[in-house]
Amino acid sequence: MSSEQQTGIEALSERELEILRLVATGASNNQIARELFISPNTVKVHLRNIFAKLGVESRTEATMIAVREGWVDVPQVGSPKAEPAGATVAEALPAVTLPVAKRVFLVVAALLVVLGTLAAWPWPASRSQGQCSDPFVDCLAPTPTTVGSPSRWAAQAQMPAPRSGFALVAARGRLYAIGGETAEGITGAVDAYDPGANTWSPHSRKPTPVVYIGAVSIGDRIYVPGGFGLGNQLTNILEVYDPVEDTWAKQAALPASVAAYAIAALGDRLYVFGGWDGAHYVASTYAYDIERDRWEVRQPMPTARGFAAAGAIGGRIYVVGGYDGTKEYATCEVYDPALDAWSACTPMNEARGGIGAGVVDNKLYVVGGGWTGYLSYNERYDPGTATWTRFETPLTFQWRNLGVAALEEDLYAAGGWSGEPLAVLQTYQAVFKLFLPSATGK
Repeated sequence: MSSEQQTGIEALSERELEILRLVATGASNNQIARELFISPNTVKVHLRNIFAKLGVESRTEATMIAVREGWVDVPQVGSPKAEPAGATVAEALPAVTLPVAKRVFLVVAALLVVLGTLAAWPWPASRSQGQCSDPFVDCLAPTPTTVGSPSRWAAQAQMPAPRSGFALVAARGRLYAIGGETAEGITGAVDAYDPGANTWSPHSRKPTPVVYIGAVSIGDRIYVPGGFGLGNQLTNILEVYDPVEDTWAKQAALPASVAAYAIAALGDRLYVFGGWDGAHYVASTYAYDIERDRWEVRQPMPTARGFAAAGAIGGRIYVVGGYDGTKEYATCEVYDPALDAWSACTPMNEARGGIGAGVVDNKLYVVGGGWTGYLSYNERYDPGTATWTRFETPLTFQWRNLGVAALEEDLYAAGGWSGEPLAVLQTYQAVFKLFLPSATGK
């Protein structure tokens, strides 16, 4: 099927389709150049054009669209997929990419709107829609922009390298950044951040390099399921990291291969929600019992989507936001593991995809988003009052596929993409401690 037959996507030439199919195999620029008898620089030019036409930021995203449109087939690692009984899925629709001239107009309009609202900080009156997500194309893509000096955010030591689509998890008083995608491609790198020393250090690499993943810490282990791997293979592998021994082990595989899911831990179980299964954005719910090393298929989410975020509060798990290939979601859905049942919760103020979340003081903090539009604040959910409130952001416009984790009473946001790959690490003081002197002065 040629790209000219598709609607909503600017047509790719036969040469561009040829290169995209080779990209989907995991071939490097030099390998593609040798295969097609062209120079590596020519390959780079074609890739820039492909990214611009598809409205994507990376080879992995380009491959996902190619698979969705039927231009290529992506192999999967692990056992065959088993769809949960009664599960509902929403087929990903072609992403809408506007002509370059219109995209430039909308982006400039968005910038004017945001600049106009900064005078009335802290909250803008509206969100301006637009799309310009390729960091290699001169289309006025937004760059990471610091808004003033937010009182509760502070910059920390940057990550060893810019990356996105990775897992960030707190364990044993440190943060661990695992996997993701860098300028060199999909990686299995593991870097630990020590808040006391404000330094990063390398650790044993994940055996299976993957992107679009999450991780949870249960007991003394870190659990990392699924993901999009090398050669653009979707995987159902579950790999477990021991921070004390600095070693990796493999556990029971997911019931199905999936990436771009939301993940949360509650008790001695981890839960994986939705994501991308290689053809669709799905609504599946999987629960893993660490004691029995066994997965269970649970009641699927009411809304199929990927690139959402999740957090456990009060014995329930809140799954918020997301992206389904055509739009972002403000959706909030809450899962009760004891009842294996879903219910609705108050939606966010803005639709957000590619987000991260952390729980501090029984509140869910959601950071990032901006897949199809630009955002200038983050949001916090209080289950007690069922309300969302806005809190400031260190970066405006787009900040997606970042890593977010809570450690003690601080929220950490790292990496991601905002006009370019990022290596930033920002901390947000979620809880203020006030020390008052005693009446005696002691």
